[in-house]
Amino acid sequence: MTETIAGADWQGWQTSWDRQQEWYLPDREERFRVMLDMVEAVVGPAPRVLDLACGTGSISDRLLRRFPQAESVGVDLDPALLAIAEGYFADEPRVRFTRADLKDPQWRTKLPYDSYDAVLTATALHWLYADDLRTLYGQLATLVRDDGVFMNADHMPDEATPRINAAERALRHARMDEAKAAGAVDWAEWWQLAAADPLLAGPTAERFAIYGEHADGDTPSAHWHAQALRAAGFAEARTVWASPSDALVLALK
Repeated sequence: MTETIAGADWQGWQTSWDRQQEWYLPDREERFRVMLDMVEAVVGPAPRVLDLACGTGSISDRLLRRFPQAESVGVDLDPALLAIAEGYFADEPRVRFTRADLKDPQWRTKLPYDSYDAVLTATALHWLYADDLRTLYGQLATLVRDDGVFMNADHMPDEATPRINAAERALRHARMDEAKAAGAVDWAEWWQLAAADPLLAGPTAERFAIYGEHADGDTPSAHWHAQALRAAGFAEARTVWASPSDALVLALK
């Protein structure tokens, strides 16, 4: 991190978060592109979007650049990532952020709207166990308008193919090791940098008090997600993009 970024450069923190995530997910931008393609296909180019478990607002950033008439509401519990999001989007009237715990049965009451054209999330809900995720999907079915869309891009391995999974994982981790040797910053190192920044030290300490080093959760298959979404009240659900380890599941209300 440069001295400028370590001081108050929210653009720099946003960029550094993206680079850290890309070390784990080299096809991250591709899943975002497909996600926004399907937003346009289903609800058009001027959606009201709930950026669920938004982190630094990565989805909102790409949404607003692609769709000038879009509006986004980001919701998350992490105070450090929300601080970056709020700093980065400080002059952007099309987005607002709300702090809420998705495990709290009343979290929806903190949102500014009762209905959304699209609810989008990426690489976040694996922090929940399956029972909590089923509950959340039922809650989301009440937030997505009729003919609206929900999309979740996350780790969704197929446990029925262990040899394929092992081969993919070995190659992916070999490439990660190469990138690390070339200077890539991983999750733990990124949070050490955040803790050293005077503006993020307090929110980072609060964040670790909430989550610990890393929250536990489940990573069920894309098929499981599609079934759970249909059981929650969505009319249709299926995979619309996949990598060897991840998938993007779309559910239509």
